[in-house]
Amino acid sequence: MLDIKFIRENADLITAAGKKKHIEFDVTKLLEVDDKRKIALQNLETLRADQNAISDKIPTATPEERPVLIAESKAMKDDMDKKEEALREVMKEWQTLMLSVPNIPDISVPEGETDADNKEVSTWGEIPKFDFEPKGHIELMGKLDMVDFERGSKVAGYRGYFLKNDAVLLELAVWNLVVEILSKRGYNPMFVPSHVKKETMMGTGYLPQGEEDTYHTQDSTYLAGTGEVAAMGYYMGEVVPAEKFPIKMLAFSPCFRREAGAAGKDTKGLMRVHEFMKWEQVILCEASHMTSVEYHEELRQNAEDILQALEIPYHVVINCGGDLGQGQVKKYDIEAWVPSEQKYRETHSCSYFHDYQTRRLGIRYKNAEGKLQFAHSLNNTALAFPRALIPLIENHQQADGSIKIPKALQKWMGKEVITGE
Repeated sequence: MLDIKFIRENADLITAAGKKKHIEFDVTKLLEVDDKRKIALQNLETLRADQNAISDKIPTATPEERPVLIAESKAMKDDMDKKEEALREVMKEWQTLMLSVPNIPDISVPEGETDADNKEVSTWGEIPKFDFEPKGHIELMGKLDMVDFERGSKVAGYRGYFLKNDAVLLELAVWNLVVEILSKRGYNPMFVPSHVKKETMMGTGYLPQGEEDTYHTQDSTYLAGTGEVAAMGYYMGEVVPAEKFPIKMLAFSPCFRREAGAAGKDTKGLMRVHEFMKWEQVILCEASHMTSVEYHEELRQNAEDILQALEIPYHVVINCGGDLGQGQVKKYDIEAWVPSEQKYRETHSCSYFHDYQTRRLGIRYKNAEGKLQFAHSLNNTALAFPRALIPLIENHQQADGSIKIPKALQKWMGKEVITGE
């Protein structure tokens, strides 16, 4: 959400942002509704002041004046009720439009409509050249008794799975690596709720636009698709002491996504499942564009360092306007090489938002002049599981079907190779 004053003063920028992000938004309509809101609010406040003035006269009125004043006060109260209802209706429309305002993308964001228009900015690692036909993770893990999709579907339904044996140990080893690397860099590990209130989902921008991809309960609560939601909600409605900045969180949670917008995509294997685990990096910092840019690059580097420790080739792309979310100012996707597909697949999404999320959530601090400001927020995946197992296993496969374990994980695995024995 952006400041309505900023929107009013920069209507052309908002229109341009919508065009670059390929989001339909009529800023003129919002400003018209905002005018109605201000008029309705002013009329109500004027009537309330008049009604209060009459009410103040009643105690000292003469017996003859009192019935007249009471009747006049009641008539005003009835009129006030109508105006309050009218204001509520205007506010509903105003709030709906305000929640749909696209944030302004950074000037470095390239033009484009879809992820096909994203621009590569860097690569790392040698793409493996096998002297045998590489297998996919489904076959590799099946033969090593690391996963069971058939029973997963029986128990959990479509896209269900069981991770087993060395897959569990491998995933836990990577978790330990993630925590070891990032805790040394000042990121505080947290186990955060997956089951969250609607206002937390709204505040982080996953509602209302992402409703179809979200699981919700009969109690009007939601199952979040990322630990970012709860981590951001941790400071919801608070004035954070400025000396705490930057606040760096490493949030872990089970995650749930319906994948409603991905019908028919990656229906087999571990790439796109409904239930998964994720470590998420989240930063809150002062309201400075340059500071946000600095931490955005830090988050990106953290993720790259994790992939490098896992010896997984990858590249980094900057997302085009059409592949940005409504609230994102800029986003990098980090995509790992998947040998069975002979292409890179997304493993990390690294974004900053300025005060888009914190304004919705009411996260503020006092700047050096003592003025309240909304903080800036950023986030990036540390690693998501079981998706991360796909490039990890496929890039380290051997001709006999075994899996080499990267050196960085061997101390937790207690061995160098997964053989299934």
